[in-house]
Amino acid sequence: MRYDLVIFDNDGVLVDSEPISNTLLAGYLTELGHPTTYEESVRDFMGSAMHRIHELVEERSGKRLPGDFDEVFHARVFAAFQAELEAVAGAAEVLKGLAAAGVPYCVASSGSHERIRVGHRKTGLDVHFGDGVVFSAEDVGRGKPAPDLFLYAAERMGVAPERCVVVEDSGLGVQAALAAGMDVYGYTAMTPEAKLSGAKGYFREMDELLAILGM
Repeated sequence: MRYDLVIFDNDGVLVDSEPISNTLLAGYLTELGHPTTYEESVRDFMGSAMHRIHELVEERSGKRLPGDFDEVFHARVFAAFQAELEAVAGAAEVLKGLAAAGVPYCVASSGSHERIRVGHRKTGLDVHFGDGVVFSAEDVGRGKPAPDLFLYAAERMGVAPERCVVVEDSGLGVQAALAAGMDVYGYTAMTPEAKLSGAKGYFREMDELLAILGM
């Protein structure tokens, strides 16, 4: 099937940010009295919008995170991005290939617009994303696993959901894509197939994606 729109998750799919952000998140939560390992952070929060972190912590501990939690966490993440962040190997080539084939693409990420743009500028991927093709959980009321973000991206791009394909590396993202009525392929470089259940297919190397999409 030739799709009319490819929707990319950002963290872990285009930029190799998940090890950085989950290390920092686990450390910050532990610092605040909510002991969390890196593995637990990946398991519980990978692919989540910030509001889900607040909700899960309060649900489990009965305590709310500080009012400046998001601000402090993002400051730490952005500083680490500037020092360490790299693009996922092969991501730029995939974007170039889609552009050459005339297939529209966009980003739909649980991260904030600022986080997305910081990451793209640091890795050089910003040249592949012009105005109007970057969508964030900030744009909708509910983040993944709700379908809202993917449906919003499709609507803004002028493409019916059933003509879209999503590229995801988190279980929450796969759930959101399926709920939106879209095909989804699971990127397994960091996440086992079993945690991406329901995807149409799986791939471990980004340079496999164009062939999977029939290009």
